[in-house]
Amino acid sequence: MTKNDVMAGMDQERVISGAAGGALVLMGLKTRGLMGLLLTAAGGYLAYKAATGKDPVMEAAGLSGAASAAKPIFVEHSVVIDRPAKAVYDYWRKLENLPQIMSHLENVTVLDDKRSRWVAKAPLGTHVEWEAEIVNDKPGERIGWHSLPGATVDNAGSVQFESLDGDKTRVHVALSYRPPAGPLGAAVAKLFGEEPGQQIAEDLQKFKATFEGTSPKA
Repeated sequence: MTKNDVMAGMDQERVISGAAGGALVLMGLKTRGLMGLLLTAAGGYLAYKAATGKDPVMEAAGLSGAASAAKPIFVEHSVVIDRPAKAVYDYWRKLENLPQIMSHLENVTVLDDKRSRWVAKAPLGTHVEWEAEIVNDKPGERIGWHSLPGATVDNAGSVQFESLDGDKTRVHVALSYRPPAGPLGAAVAKLFGEEPGQQIAEDLQKFKATFEGTSPKA
């Protein structure tokens, strides 16, 4: 990951924060009462952070840099699929298939045996990109990964494939991530329907129906 990649990721985060901030301000101005004030304040915070590159909340608390980094958010979900573990694993391990499983993914490009580049949808029609590396790969059992330095969305996680009786498989996805604008960014993303926990649950159910119905090839 080069310095230019890191700078591009920072610029991308500011664009997303600015767009989300402007939208929240507009919503706040149209909403009466306390909710309107909260939306306007949240939007103003994101807009200021996008315009200046500074975080007024963290500055007021006397925090900056690594000390102000948001704690990761953890989400997980499981689904039982009526197919053997190896068949399900083989499909997932071919990373180019993942946009067909997860609706928030636009594209996954394999760079080598371990590294890949991901493009995902973000709130308000924007998108984020990052590179990831597979760090734990047990055929038919587990795939573990983490994002590489400079990622706009810092994330790590695993998919486990547990064999059950009757050639069924329990697929368990666990994901840890830091949204572009920290905890407030997660709230904004959820407001616009781009919250990973919700997406994973819905996508796995969709994948179950599709995989069981068509038994896609790896």
